[in-house]
Amino acid sequence: MILNTFAFMQTRMITPNSFSWKGVPSCSTRHQMKIACRTKVPRNANMQKLRNSYLFPEIGMRQEAHMEKYPDAKVISLGIGDTTEPIPNIITSAMAEYSLALSSYEGYTGYGPEQGNKPLRKAIAETIYADMGVKESEVFVSDGTQCDISRIQLLLGSDVTIAVQDPTFPAYVDSSIIMGQTGEYIESNGKYEGVEYMRCTPENLFFPDFSRIPRTDVIFFCSPNNPTGHAASREQLQQLVEVARRNGSIIVYDSVYAAYISDDSPRSIYEIPGSKEVAIEIASLSKFAGFTGVRLGWTVVPEELQYSDGFPVGKDFDRIMCTCFNGASNIAQAGGLACLSEQGYKAIQEVVNVYKENARILRDTFSSMDLEVYGGTNSPYIWVHFPGRRSWDVFEEILERTHVITIPGCGFGPGGEGFIRLSSFNHKECILEASERLRGLFA
Repeated sequence: MILNTFAFMQTRMITPNSFSWKGVPSCSTRHQMKIACRTKVPRNANMQKLRNSYLFPEIGMRQEAHMEKYPDAKVISLGIGDTTEPIPNIITSAMAEYSLALSSYEGYTGYGPEQGNKPLRKAIAETIYADMGVKESEVFVSDGTQCDISRIQLLLGSDVTIAVQDPTFPAYVDSSIIMGQTGEYIESNGKYEGVEYMRCTPENLFFPDFSRIPRTDVIFFCSPNNPTGHAASREQLQQLVEVARRNGSIIVYDSVYAAYISDDSPRSIYEIPGSKEVAIEIASLSKFAGFTGVRLGWTVVPEELQYSDGFPVGKDFDRIMCTCFNGASNIAQAGGLACLSEQGYKAIQEVVNVYKENARILRDTFSSMDLEVYGGTNSPYIWVHFPGRRSWDVFEEILERTHVITIPGCGFGPGGEGFIRLSSFNHKECILEASERLRGLFA
């Protein structure tokens, strides 16, 4: 007992007088305790490069603070793109049936293949990529695109150079920083050293001028874009593929919002000839089927895609999945398979149409105020320009005066300064009420 007490005193830096009768610090002295021990493990230097907190948790914290300040206010979130409409019954029933079967010997399953269950991989290849030549063996089922972005970064390593659209989804840059692909943050221009920011503005039809962009190993490209809502045209994607083929680059193509495309814009990079030799595509059911909490996505790595030494990229990605992932939930995959059935696909498209109508309402709202509005036709996002104003200032004004949550454009990169992004993911009655509040503020 004496030895144990002495050890406790040493590690907690307290005196015998501060002990209670059993060697436990008294209530009056516990707050004075200091931890003397720390490890000798240095912090990952790349983590220290990250700016503040990740954008979306930061929005959540500000929303929480606002609700504490105005406890009686009805706050409407048009910020973080989280779905709100119920998942169609045909899909939840499939997951429930699978889940219940796990309680029987006949229906129980354990680990599945790390690459995903074969029927789902086959359904993705035949339904999402019909007539594009994608094989089921090239489809890797996952727990969502954000996780796959990091797995692809792990696949590519720290020595590659990257380019991103500006503005762009922040996970591409943040995962690159953590991986060690970037230099330090430059306060004066809001950029990281070692990253090529491909400016995408209304003036250049939201598509990079590749004649002014140095070659990089990897090009992250999202269409329809988050946050601008722009869906790249066939001509634009043909140019993207041509640049990648000429430079020997790999495109990481994010098609998570493809279901919202209403015109003839391509829904997949694999609609473009020659793309299978230079492109990886990531996608998910999060915004298509309301699987933001269920978690199910996929990555396509074509057999034709090779490293500079001729080794197939897909073989390495298969190893990443087997080493760093145990496979997506079998229950979620049962739901995914139901989504891609004829009846299920029709049901989730009806839900997508709800969000598309919401986007139209928001777009019309801002257009009626003579503001520059983009997105909202091929995307659940509306991108609104407030010339001469800082994004965070507009965010704060809208929140304070209307109790509506938006996203400041600068959170998506320096090219987003002066814009805000609004999401159509909410119930229609909330969208209509938010629109009235915004009209009252800016009309």
